Amino acid sequence: MEDSVSGGARFVVGVDGSEASVEALRQAQRLAAPAGAMVLATAYWDDPQVYAGYVAMGIDRFEERVTMILKEALAQAFGDTIPPNVVPRVIRGHPRDSLIDASRHADMIVVGRRGHGGFGGLLLGSVSSACVAHAHCPVLVVHSPDKK
Repeated sequence: MEDSVSGGARFVVGVDGSEASVEALRQAQRLAAPAGAMVLATAYWDDPQVYAGYVAMGIDRFEERVTMILKEALAQAFGDTIPPNVVPRVIRGHPRDSLIDASRHADMIVVGRRGHGGFGGLLLGSVSSACVAHAHCPVLVVHSPDKK
């Protein structure tokens, strides 16, 4: 994942529109700004294995939908003014594999925790677990902010 925006440090954030991924954007920016690092806000999409079935049901235009989710997440995280070091990217590929691949050229991967189950606070989602286990750089797993 080469990028001509900056030759400096690079934080890659996986964005899926969840509260945890919006918080991951905020935390990545909080860490990146003082270091002059770039934040790549990445959202991933791919055609499902049974693509024709989805089209028949009227569920298509996956890239457009992911682009909208990324724009909405950036607006939730930063309001009307996206920081200049935050670069949005919509990438075709599975989030787990794509983030692990991106970790080869990143200084940090930042993902939200979406794990579910009986031990809710202890579990990681499949993407965050894979990143923690297989990334080639440090990984920060961010929880959703507490609602009070």
